Amino acid sequence: MPIFHCERSTALSIDSTESVLVSDATENKATVKRARTERARTERARTERARTERARTKRARTKRARTKRARTKKGLVIVHTGDGKGKSTAAIGIMTRAWGRGMKVGVIQFLKNENASFGETKAAQRMGIDWLSIGDGFTWTSHDLDETEARVHHGWDIAKEGITSGQYDIMILDEFTYPLHFGWLDTAEVLDWLADNKPHMLHVVITGRYAPQELIDYADLVTEMHEIKHPFHNQGIKAQPGIEF
Repeated sequence: MPIFHCERSTALSIDSTESVLVSDATENKATVKRARTERARTERARTERARTERARTKRARTKRARTKRARTKKGLVIVHTGDGKGKSTAAIGIMTRAWGRGMKVGVIQFLKNENASFGETKAAQRMGIDWLSIGDGFTWTSHDLDETEARVHHGWDIAKEGITSGQYDIMILDEFTYPLHFGWLDTAEVLDWLADNKPHMLHVVITGRYAPQELIDYADLVTEMHEIKHPFHNQGIKAQPGIEF
C-alpha cells in the first residue's frame, strides 16, 4: 500500500508539474503577444507622430512661402475687359492714383482718334502725363482698316519703347485687346515679348473687350466689366461729358 501510495503521489506530482509548465507556457505566449501588440502600438504611434510632424513642417513651410510671396513686390499685368462700361475709366483711375503718388505714367490709346479731345485727355495734359492716341477711330467707324492695322503696329512699337525705357512706373495700353482679338498683333508674340522685356517693377494696364484667353491666363489681375443696365440701352440717353468722355 505505501508503495502504491508513493507511486500515486509521484504521478500526481508529475501531473501537477506538467500543468504548471503548460500554464507557464500559455502565460509566456500571452506575454509575448502582449509585448508584440504593445510594440506594434508604439510603432504606430511613432509613425503617426512622425507623419503629424511632417505635415506640420510642410504647413509651416507653405505658410512661410506664402508670407514671403505676399511681401514680394512686382509689376503687375492688369486687364480690364468685358462688355460693360468702365474699362478705360478704371485705367484712368489707376493713372490718377499713381500720379498722386508721384509715379510716372504713360498712356497709349490704340483705337481712339488721334485728334480727339476727351476729358481724360485734357486732364492728362494738365497733370503732365505722357498721352498718345494713335488710332483713326473705332473699327466700326474706320474708313480704312489697313490703315488702322498699320497704326496699331506703330503704336505697339512706341509702347515697347516706353516699356523698356525705364522712364515709367505704369504703362496703360488702352483698347489693346482689340488688336489682339482681330489678329493685327499675335497674342503669343506679344506675351512672349512682355515676359522677356517688361521691367520687373513696371505695371502694365490693358483695356478693351474680347481679351484673349492667353492674355487672361498671363495677367496677374483680371476684371471683367459686365453690363447690367446702361442709360443708352435702357433709356436712350446719349453719352455725356464727364461720364463717357
